[in-house]
Amino acid sequence: MSRRDLLGLSTVALAGAVPLTVYPGSGTALAAESPSLVHGHGHKPRVTPPEDLMREHGVLKSILLVYREGIRRIQRGEQVPAQALHAAARVIRDFIEHHHEQLEEKYIFPRLREAGRLRHTITVLCLQHKRGREVTARILAATHHSAASAHQRNALVSDLAAFIRMYEPHEAREDTVVFPLFRKVTPARQFARLGEIFEAEEHRRFGHRGFTTVVHRVSDIEKALHIHDLSQFTPRKSSTYPRHGRSSAR
Repeated sequence: MSRRDLLGLSTVALAGAVPLTVYPGSGTALAAESPSLVHGHGHKPRVTPPEDLMREHGVLKSILLVYREGIRRIQRGEQVPAQALHAAARVIRDFIEHHHEQLEEKYIFPRLREAGRLRHTITVLCLQHKRGREVTARILAATHHSAASAHQRNALVSDLAAFIRMYEPHEAREDTVVFPLFRKVTPARQFARLGEIFEAEEHRRFGHRGFTTVVHRVSDIEKALHIHDLSQFTPRKSSTYPRHGRSSAR
């Protein structure tokens, strides 16, 4: 199956029935169904599994920004933004760890192992999921009440920094290597069926608005910390350096 074929799934290719296929370790049967698996009712395009997981990584990136703001405030001697950090860690626990990572471990990683691909990478990613849950549990405990002592504040900063340091390369490796390869080794009909499974699971856990509900939760946290304005992250124009390679000295 070429990249072009995968990107151009047609209604003809998806029509008809095929035998059930079970991913090892998942216990979930995947079957080809009607074109509605890709287009949905009224031919509304569905989100593909990699696109679904990558937009969820956008939520993770937003939480990493919240964690950075928490570190900045603590290191400046300001009061620990315990409420905002606690809310952010709950998003990590509920949406990333209990939903996003479970989809990866149940459907993405077994498929790659079955294909004999990225076995070492998958082992590392699974270990990082485990370590991430441990760190999240400590952050939740530390922010249940505002950290008072210097030791508590330093420990919280250490956990926030460790989480950021691990998950930035973690999600980058998944977006650039794992998910594209998963798409390459997954038959088109099973690939389409997974899109429906992911969507159904998202709605079951987070309601009919699913992803949008989580995005709004993160937006509320950003507003509480005053980091919701995108323009504030734009570097200011500087006149420090001379233009056209000429010295500014007169």
